[in-house]
Amino acid sequence: MTSDRHGLSIGVERSGAHSVLVLKAVGRLTHADYEQIAPVIEGALSGVKEPRLRALVEATEFEGWEPRALWDDFRLGLRHGSSFDRVAIWGDKRWQEVAARIGSWFISGDARFFESRDAALRWLAE
Repeated sequence: MTSDRHGLSIGVERSGAHSVLVLKAVGRLTHADYEQIAPVIEGALSGVKEPRLRALVEATEFEGWEPRALWDDFRLGLRHGSSFDRVAIWGDKRWQEVAARIGSWFISGDARFFESRDAALRWLAE
């Protein structure tokens, strides 16, 4: 299903003893989406001194990237990959599971794909 709706939103939730950075991707992301969210992500991660941050990427409404947006995502990952202890990707498409495996190469911690939000949050709370 393709939609005109697209973008990234960011929030913080508690999962057990951990704060979890929640990123929700919707639709097909564009360079303009990253221009808007990158400063917010940069600000949120600026105080992280050691890899203890946990993140949940909600990708159930995510349809992919435009080429330039994929490059933007890659650059953000390279710049901030050392800030993460665990990243859970919650999605419902096979290619998202493959993308999670590739993304795990660029973070200092562990990244895993989940088809259930509850399972993702349980793993992040461990």
